[in-house]
Amino acid sequence: GMFTGRALDAGFFHWVVVPGMLLSALGIFLTSLCSTYWQFFLAQGLMNGIGNGCQFAPSMSLVTTYFARNRSAALAVMACGSAIGGLLYPTIVRQLLPQLGFPWTVRVMGFIMLAVGAIYSSLLRPRLPPRQSGPLFELSAFREAPYTLYAIGLFLVCLGVYFAFYYISAYAVNVIGVSYGTSINLILVLNGIGLPGRLIPGYIANRWLGPYNTLIPLTFITSLLMYCWAAVKTKASLYAFTVLYGFFSAGFQGLFPAVMANLTKDLSKVGTRNGMGLSVVGWASLCGPPIAGALIQRGGGDYFTAQIWAGTVMLVGSCTILAGRVCITGWRLRERV
Repeated sequence: GMFTGRALDAGFFHWVVVPGMLLSALGIFLTSLCSTYWQFFLAQGLMNGIGNGCQFAPSMSLVTTYFARNRSAALAVMACGSAIGGLLYPTIVRQLLPQLGFPWTVRVMGFIMLAVGAIYSSLLRPRLPPRQSGPLFELSAFREAPYTLYAIGLFLVCLGVYFAFYYISAYAVNVIGVSYGTSINLILVLNGIGLPGRLIPGYIANRWLGPYNTLIPLTFITSLLMYCWAAVKTKASLYAFTVLYGFFSAGFQGLFPAVMANLTKDLSKVGTRNGMGLSVVGWASLCGPPIAGALIQRGGGDYFTAQIWAGTVMLVGSCTILAGRVCITGWRLRERV
Protein backbone atom coordinates (compact mmCIF):
# COMPACT_ATOMS: atom_id res chain seq x y z
CA GLY A 1 0.00 0.00 0.00
CA MET A 2 2.69 2.53 0.92
CA PHE A 3 4.66 1.99 -2.29
CA THR A 4 1.74 1.65 -4.69
CA GLY A 5 -0.11 4.64 -3.23
CA ARG A 6 2.90 6.87 -3.86
CA ALA A 7 3.12 5.44 -7.39
CA LEU A 8 -0.42 6.74 -8.04
CA ASP A 9 0.58 10.25 -6.96
CA ALA A 10 3.65 10.06 -9.22
CA GLY A 11 1.53 9.19 -12.26
CA PHE A 12 2.36 5.48 -12.51
CA PHE A 13 -1.14 4.12 -11.90
CA HIS A 14 -1.28 1.67 -14.81
CA TRP A 15 2.38 0.69 -14.37
CA VAL A 16 1.44 -0.64 -10.93
CA VAL A 17 -2.14 -1.86 -11.35
CA VAL A 18 -1.75 -3.84 -14.59
CA PRO A 19 1.29 -5.85 -13.38
CA GLY A 20 -0.55 -6.36 -10.10
CA MET A 21 -3.57 -7.75 -11.93
CA LEU A 22 -1.38 -10.09 -13.98
CA LEU A 23 0.56 -11.18 -10.90
CA SER A 24 -2.68 -12.01 -9.04
CA ALA A 25 -3.96 -14.07 -11.94
CA LEU A 26 -0.62 -15.85 -12.29
CA GLY A 27 -0.67 -16.64 -8.57
CA ILE A 28 -4.11 -18.23 -8.93
CA PHE A 29 -3.09 -20.28 -11.97
CA LEU A 30 0.03 -21.50 -10.17
CA THR A 31 -2.11 -22.37 -7.14
CA SER A 32 -3.95 -24.87 -9.34
CA LEU A 33 -0.65 -26.75 -9.71
CA CYS A 34 0.32 -26.72 -6.02
CA SER A 35 0.52 -29.85 -3.89
CA THR A 36 2.66 -28.82 -0.89
CA TYR A 37 2.37 -26.11 1.75
CA TRP A 38 5.35 -24.04 0.59
CA GLN A 39 3.97 -23.99 -2.94
CA PHE A 40 0.59 -22.70 -1.73
CA PHE A 41 2.38 -20.13 0.42
CA LEU A 42 4.37 -18.75 -2.52
CA ALA A 43 1.59 -18.85 -5.13
CA GLN A 44 -1.63 -18.11 -3.25
CA GLY A 45 -0.17 -16.28 -0.28
CA LEU A 46 2.80 -14.28 -1.53
CA MET A 47 2.29 -13.83 -5.28
CA ASN A 48 -1.47 -13.32 -5.19
CA GLY A 49 -1.19 -11.14 -2.08
CA ILE A 50 1.39 -8.81 -3.64
CA GLY A 51 -0.68 -8.59 -6.81
CA ASN A 52 -3.82 -7.67 -4.88
CA GLY A 53 -1.90 -5.07 -2.91
CA CYS A 54 -0.66 -3.47 -6.12
CA GLN A 55 -4.28 -3.05 -7.25
CA PHE A 56 -6.21 -2.13 -4.11
CA ALA A 57 -4.55 1.03 -2.76
CA PRO A 58 -4.10 2.83 -6.12
CA SER A 59 -7.61 1.98 -7.33
CA MET A 60 -9.29 3.03 -4.09
CA SER A 61 -7.25 6.23 -3.93
CA LEU A 62 -7.91 7.05 -7.59
CA VAL A 63 -11.68 6.93 -7.11
CA THR A 64 -11.46 9.42 -4.23
CA THR A 65 -9.95 12.03 -6.56
CA TYR A 66 -13.07 12.01 -8.75
CA PHE A 67 -15.55 12.75 -5.96
CA ALA A 68 -15.89 15.33 -3.21
CA ARG A 69 -19.55 15.60 -2.25
CA ASN A 70 -20.47 12.01 -3.18
CA ARG A 71 -17.20 10.37 -2.15
CA SER A 72 -18.70 8.18 0.60
CA ALA A 73 -21.37 6.77 -1.70
CA ALA A 74 -18.87 6.19 -4.52
CA LEU A 75 -16.44 4.28 -2.32
CA ALA A 76 -19.30 2.28 -0.81
CA VAL A 77 -20.39 1.20 -4.29
CA MET A 78 -16.80 0.33 -5.14
CA ALA A 79 -16.47 -1.70 -1.94
CA CYS A 80 -19.47 -3.79 -3.00
CA GLY A 81 -17.10 -5.60 -5.34
CA SER A 82 -15.64 -7.52 -2.41
CA ALA A 83 -19.12 -8.62 -1.35
CA ILE A 84 -19.91 -9.78 -4.88
CA GLY A 85 -16.64 -11.70 -4.98
CA GLY A 86 -17.48 -13.21 -1.62
CA LEU A 87 -20.69 -14.54 -3.13
CA LEU A 88 -19.25 -15.59 -6.48
CA TYR A 89 -16.10 -17.53 -5.61
CA PRO A 90 -17.48 -19.77 -2.83
CA THR A 91 -20.39 -20.62 -5.13
CA ILE A 92 -17.98 -21.52 -7.93
CA VAL A 93 -16.01 -23.77 -5.61
CA ARG A 94 -19.11 -25.50 -4.28
CA GLN A 95 -20.54 -26.14 -7.75
CA LEU A 96 -17.42 -26.96 -9.76
CA LEU A 97 -15.16 -28.73 -7.28
CA PRO A 98 -17.10 -32.05 -7.36
CA GLN A 99 -17.28 -31.97 -11.17
CA LEU A 100 -13.95 -30.51 -12.32
CA GLY A 101 -11.68 -31.13 -9.36
CA PHE A 102 -9.38 -28.67 -7.62
CA PRO A 103 -7.01 -27.65 -10.47
CA TRP A 104 -9.64 -26.61 -13.01
CA THR A 105 -11.92 -25.04 -10.40
CA VAL A 106 -9.07 -22.73 -9.40
CA ARG A 107 -8.26 -22.00 -13.05
CA VAL A 108 -11.86 -20.97 -13.71
CA MET A 109 -11.56 -18.45 -10.88
CA GLY A 110 -8.28 -17.25 -12.35
CA PHE A 111 -9.86 -16.64 -15.75
CA ILE A 112 -12.68 -14.66 -14.11
CA MET A 113 -10.16 -12.54 -12.20
CA LEU A 114 -8.19 -11.92 -15.38
CA ALA A 115 -11.28 -10.86 -17.35
CA VAL A 116 -12.61 -8.53 -14.66
CA GLY A 117 -9.15 -7.08 -14.05
CA ALA A 118 -8.66 -6.35 -17.74
CA ILE A 119 -11.99 -4.49 -17.89
CA TYR A 120 -11.52 -2.32 -14.82
CA SER A 121 -7.85 -1.50 -15.46
CA SER A 122 -8.73 -0.31 -18.98
CA LEU A 123 -11.53 1.95 -17.71
CA LEU A 124 -9.76 3.74 -14.84
CA ARG A 125 -7.87 6.94 -15.68
CA PRO A 126 -5.86 9.19 -13.32
CA ARG A 127 -7.48 12.63 -13.00
CA LEU A 128 -4.81 14.72 -11.27
CA PRO A 129 -1.44 15.69 -12.74
CA PRO A 130 1.45 13.59 -11.38
CA ARG A 131 3.41 14.73 -8.32
CA GLN A 132 6.95 13.64 -9.10
CA SER A 133 8.67 15.15 -6.07
CA GLY A 134 7.98 14.25 -2.48
CA PRO A 135 8.87 11.47 -0.05
CA LEU A 136 7.83 7.86 -0.42
CA PHE A 137 6.24 8.03 3.04
CA GLU A 138 4.40 11.16 4.15
CA LEU A 139 5.60 10.91 7.75
CA SER A 140 4.27 14.40 8.48
CA ALA A 141 0.80 12.83 8.44
CA PHE A 142 1.56 11.21 11.78
CA ARG A 143 2.04 14.66 13.30
CA GLU A 144 -1.67 15.20 12.73
CA ALA A 145 -3.59 13.85 15.73
CA PRO A 146 -6.78 12.90 13.79
CA TYR A 147 -4.83 10.90 11.19
CA THR A 148 -2.63 9.18 13.78
CA LEU A 149 -5.50 8.24 16.09
CA TYR A 150 -7.56 7.06 13.14
CA ALA A 151 -4.71 4.86 11.87
CA ILE A 152 -4.23 3.32 15.33
CA GLY A 153 -7.96 2.75 15.66
CA LEU A 154 -8.11 1.12 12.22
CA PHE A 155 -5.30 -1.23 13.15
CA LEU A 156 -7.08 -2.37 16.32
CA VAL A 157 -10.50 -2.77 14.70
CA CYS A 158 -9.09 -4.67 11.71
CA LEU A 159 -7.11 -6.87 14.08
CA GLY A 160 -10.40 -8.40 15.23
CA VAL A 161 -13.04 -7.71 12.61
CA TYR A 162 -11.98 -10.41 10.12
CA PHE A 163 -11.89 -13.17 12.73
CA ALA A 164 -15.52 -14.05 12.04
CA PHE A 165 -14.96 -14.15 8.27
CA TYR A 166 -12.20 -16.73 8.68
CA TYR A 167 -13.72 -18.89 11.42
CA ILE A 168 -17.50 -18.72 11.25
CA SER A 169 -17.63 -21.77 8.98
CA ALA A 170 -15.43 -23.83 11.32
CA TYR A 171 -17.44 -22.60 14.33
CA ALA A 172 -20.67 -23.69 12.65
CA VAL A 173 -19.37 -27.21 12.03
CA ASN A 174 -17.33 -27.82 15.19
CA VAL A 175 -19.45 -26.02 17.81
CA ILE A 176 -23.00 -25.82 16.46
CA GLY A 177 -22.78 -29.12 14.59
CA VAL A 178 -24.22 -28.08 11.23
CA SER A 179 -23.35 -29.70 7.91
CA TYR A 180 -20.59 -28.57 5.58
CA GLY A 181 -23.19 -27.25 3.12
CA THR A 182 -24.78 -25.10 5.81
CA SER A 183 -21.39 -23.71 6.79
CA ILE A 184 -20.85 -22.60 3.18
CA ASN A 185 -24.29 -20.98 3.20
CA LEU A 186 -23.23 -18.96 6.24
CA ILE A 187 -20.24 -17.61 4.32
CA LEU A 188 -22.54 -16.65 1.46
CA VAL A 189 -24.92 -14.89 3.87
CA LEU A 190 -22.03 -13.12 5.59
CA ASN A 191 -20.76 -11.78 2.27
CA GLY A 192 -24.14 -11.25 0.62
CA ILE A 193 -25.49 -9.05 3.40
CA GLY A 194 -22.41 -6.94 2.77
CA LEU A 195 -24.08 -5.42 -0.30
CA PRO A 196 -26.77 -3.48 1.63
CA GLY A 197 -24.31 -3.25 4.51
CA ARG A 198 -22.04 -1.12 2.35
CA LEU A 199 -24.62 0.78 0.33
CA ILE A 200 -26.99 1.89 3.12
CA PRO A 201 -24.33 3.38 5.46
CA GLY A 202 -22.64 4.94 2.42
CA TYR A 203 -25.90 6.65 1.47
CA ILE A 204 -26.50 7.82 5.05
CA ALA A 205 -22.97 9.20 5.26
CA ASN A 206 -23.29 10.93 1.92
CA ARG A 207 -26.76 12.35 2.54
CA TRP A 208 -26.81 13.31 6.22
CA LEU A 209 -24.05 12.48 8.70
CA GLY A 210 -20.71 12.40 6.91
CA PRO A 211 -18.46 9.32 6.77
CA TYR A 212 -16.71 9.76 10.12
CA ASN A 213 -19.94 10.25 12.07
CA THR A 214 -21.46 7.21 10.38
CA LEU A 215 -18.40 5.01 10.88
CA ILE A 216 -18.16 5.43 14.66
CA PRO A 217 -21.44 3.70 15.65
CA LEU A 218 -20.74 0.96 13.11
CA THR A 219 -17.42 0.10 14.77
CA PHE A 220 -18.93 0.09 18.26
CA ILE A 221 -21.87 -2.11 17.21
CA THR A 222 -19.54 -4.53 15.38
CA SER A 223 -17.33 -4.88 18.46
CA LEU A 224 -20.35 -5.54 20.68
CA LEU A 225 -21.63 -8.15 18.22
CA MET A 226 -18.28 -9.92 18.49
CA TYR A 227 -18.89 -10.27 22.23
CA CYS A 228 -22.40 -11.56 21.47
CA TRP A 229 -20.93 -14.29 19.28
CA ALA A 230 -19.77 -16.07 22.44
CA ALA A 231 -23.43 -16.63 23.38
CA VAL A 232 -24.41 -18.18 20.02
CA LYS A 233 -25.20 -21.87 20.57
CA THR A 234 -27.99 -22.69 18.10
CA LYS A 235 -28.33 -22.73 14.32
CA ALA A 236 -31.00 -20.00 14.34
CA SER A 237 -28.96 -17.67 16.54
CA LEU A 238 -25.90 -18.30 14.36
CA TYR A 239 -27.80 -17.17 11.27
CA ALA A 240 -29.03 -14.09 13.16
CA PHE A 241 -25.49 -13.26 14.25
CA THR A 242 -24.19 -13.77 10.71
CA VAL A 243 -26.73 -11.34 9.25
CA LEU A 244 -26.13 -8.63 11.86
CA TYR A 245 -22.36 -8.97 11.93
CA GLY A 246 -22.17 -9.10 8.14
CA PHE A 247 -24.22 -5.91 7.81
CA PHE A 248 -22.41 -3.75 10.36
CA SER A 249 -18.90 -4.99 9.58
CA ALA A 250 -19.58 -4.34 5.89
CA GLY A 251 -20.57 -0.78 6.76
CA PHE A 252 -17.20 -0.35 8.44
CA GLN A 253 -15.35 -1.82 5.46
CA GLY A 254 -17.22 0.40 3.02
CA LEU A 255 -16.67 3.65 4.91
CA PHE A 256 -13.19 3.54 6.40
CA PRO A 257 -11.48 4.45 3.07
CA ALA A 258 -13.76 7.49 2.71
CA VAL A 259 -12.83 8.74 6.18
CA MET A 260 -9.15 8.22 5.40
CA ALA A 261 -9.48 10.19 2.17
CA ASN A 262 -11.31 13.04 3.92
CA LEU A 263 -8.42 13.38 6.38
CA THR A 264 -6.21 14.32 3.40
CA LYS A 265 -6.92 17.85 2.21
CA ASP A 266 -4.25 17.88 -0.51
CA LEU A 267 -5.50 15.42 -3.14
CA SER A 268 -2.06 15.26 -4.74
CA LYS A 269 -1.00 13.30 -1.64
CA VAL A 270 -4.09 11.11 -1.34
CA GLY A 271 -2.40 8.04 -2.83
CA THR A 272 0.55 8.23 -0.47
CA ARG A 273 -1.50 8.84 2.67
CA ASN A 274 -4.20 6.32 1.76
CA GLY A 275 -1.50 3.78 0.96
CA MET A 276 0.05 4.30 4.39
CA GLY A 277 -3.31 3.80 6.07
CA LEU A 278 -4.14 0.73 4.01
CA SER A 279 -0.77 -0.76 4.93
CA VAL A 280 -1.82 -0.46 8.57
CA VAL A 281 -5.07 -2.25 7.71
CA GLY A 282 -3.15 -4.92 5.80
CA TRP A 283 -0.83 -5.74 8.68
CA ALA A 284 -3.76 -5.95 11.10
CA SER A 285 -5.73 -8.19 8.74
CA LEU A 286 -2.67 -10.40 8.36
CA CYS A 287 -1.99 -10.75 12.10
CA GLY A 288 -5.50 -10.87 13.55
CA PRO A 289 -6.89 -14.22 12.31
CA PRO A 290 -3.70 -16.20 13.17
CA ILE A 291 -3.74 -14.73 16.69
CA ALA A 292 -7.37 -15.78 17.07
CA GLY A 293 -6.55 -19.23 15.70
CA ALA A 294 -3.71 -19.61 18.21
CA LEU A 295 -6.09 -18.68 21.04
CA ILE A 296 -8.60 -21.29 19.82
CA GLN A 297 -5.89 -23.93 19.63
CA ARG A 298 -4.61 -23.05 23.08
CA GLY A 299 -8.15 -23.36 24.43
CA GLY A 300 -8.52 -26.85 23.02
CA GLY A 301 -11.00 -25.79 20.36
CA ASP A 302 -12.96 -23.38 22.56
CA TYR A 303 -13.68 -20.06 20.85
CA PHE A 304 -14.55 -17.99 23.92
CA THR A 305 -11.10 -16.50 24.57
CA ALA A 306 -10.63 -15.59 20.91
CA GLN A 307 -14.08 -13.98 20.76
CA ILE A 308 -13.44 -11.88 23.87
CA TRP A 309 -10.00 -10.90 22.59
CA ALA A 310 -11.38 -9.83 19.20
CA GLY A 311 -14.26 -7.90 20.75
CA THR A 312 -11.91 -6.11 23.15
CA VAL A 313 -9.36 -4.97 20.57
CA MET A 314 -12.21 -3.79 18.35
CA LEU A 315 -13.80 -1.88 21.22
CA VAL A 316 -10.51 -0.18 22.10
CA GLY A 317 -10.04 0.62 18.41
CA SER A 318 -13.54 2.12 18.26
CA CYS A 319 -12.71 4.38 21.20
CA THR A 320 -9.49 5.45 19.48
CA ILE A 321 -11.36 6.28 16.28
CA LEU A 322 -13.82 8.32 18.36
CA ALA A 323 -10.88 10.19 19.91
CA GLY A 324 -9.66 11.06 16.42
CA ARG A 325 -13.12 12.44 15.61
CA VAL A 326 -13.08 14.58 18.77
CA CYS A 327 -9.72 16.04 17.71
CA ILE A 328 -11.36 17.46 14.57
CA THR A 329 -14.33 19.38 16.01
CA GLY A 330 -14.22 18.75 19.75
CA TRP A 331 -17.35 17.31 21.29
CA ARG A 332 -19.60 18.97 18.71
CA LEU A 333 -20.65 15.55 17.48
CA ARG A 334 -23.58 16.86 15.44
CA GLU A 335 -21.20 18.63 13.08
CA ARG A 336 -20.90 16.75 9.81
CA VAL A 337 -17.47 15.11 9.40
